[in-house]
Amino acid sequence: MNFRLSILLFVLFVESGQIFSQDQRAQIPSLLQKAYFEVNIGSVDFPFQASSLEPGFSLVSVQVPHPAVRLVLFGYEFNKYLSAQLSYMRPVSWVRYRYSGTESRVHERTVWMNVGGLTLKPTLPLGKRWSVYGEAGLGLITRHGFSDPYGVPVVLNAQYGTFLWGAGLKYKVNNHWDLQLCSDYSPANITYKQPSTTYIGAGFVYKFGTFNEKQLQKTAQTGFIYPKQWLQIGYTSNLAGYGINNAITSAYLFWGGDAEVKQGISINYQRNIFHGAKIFALDWGINASYWQTKGPGPGLDNPNKETFFTLSVFPVFRLNFLHSKPLDAYFYYSVAGPTYISKIIIDGNNTGDHFTFQDTMGAGAFFGANRNFNAELKIGHYSNGNTFPHNDAVKIPLSLLVGYSF
Repeated sequence: MNFRLSILLFVLFVESGQIFSQDQRAQIPSLLQKAYFEVNIGSVDFPFQASSLEPGFSLVSVQVPHPAVRLVLFGYEFNKYLSAQLSYMRPVSWVRYRYSGTESRVHERTVWMNVGGLTLKPTLPLGKRWSVYGEAGLGLITRHGFSDPYGVPVVLNAQYGTFLWGAGLKYKVNNHWDLQLCSDYSPANITYKQPSTTYIGAGFVYKFGTFNEKQLQKTAQTGFIYPKQWLQIGYTSNLAGYGINNAITSAYLFWGGDAEVKQGISINYQRNIFHGAKIFALDWGINASYWQTKGPGPGLDNPNKETFFTLSVFPVFRLNFLHSKPLDAYFYYSVAGPTYISKIIIDGNNTGDHFTFQDTMGAGAFFGANRNFNAELKIGHYSNGNTFPHNDAVKIPLSLLVGYSF
């Protein structure tokens, strides 16, 4: 198993053990009480030019789209003066090269770029609401290049560590919400023919905090049953095709994949760690799945099917939209669940590495007098989020799961 995945799964297991020990699930888990996340929208500039091309190729033009998104996936506030955070930044659209080689014909291809970061964030308050901060730490630059029609590399793939630093201005709206202006910079790298990256944006920070006694009493008085933990067995099939996957992907609500699963079986263990009075709930889960692909090519009965397995730890964000006497129904979304995938090349598609992420979304219900029974429909997706130069994702069609809570 990939060493990085082993460490990550161990950390999640330890943290999950701390979370699972919570007796009062109506309160924000202790691990999250000083946690936050950020969403920022802005402009990025990495001035790609002819210098990034390999010898023998000439630049015709290059287009660098500037709109970009920067997310802080997980931040932790040690105190009001110091935080640490894990971030991810990428452009909305990829850099587009037009180039020519030994022949006079002009070709057009794209370069994929993103920046991950693990940084410290010292903060200086300027009063009750305003503060300024600096940011410094390690960055991970990942670039997916391209080759010409004959397989000769034009822009090389790259993945390397670098320094990342920045600064920002924050305005405190209340105990949970901040507004901010932010900027980040990573230097150019001559060895990898990579230009510098500059990001400027604006967005919000959400801090989890804790619930007060009044909020806890409100949750206790609803009388709703929130199952503590449950086991599920699932079966996946492409008999209904991939229409649901494709439709939701087209609406920019989920992701597709180049490798397509035909069928599979899975076992889930899931545990609730927090629930609000009526709607929001947060769970952790563990999934083991065995998959069979439909094989390369357009046919559904291709004889060259492949099999592989996955092992995941994942978070679940659940919205309980209906509470009724016979059942409680919910939508859910699970994103960026660290996963071990047993194969890298699947139906000729390069998924990048044995480390990837599991994403799922679906709907389900708990039913029975004590909400002991569960049924769920979902779709899925595996990809590494472009943390590696290759990222041919895996598409999981409609799955049916049945479960029992205890």
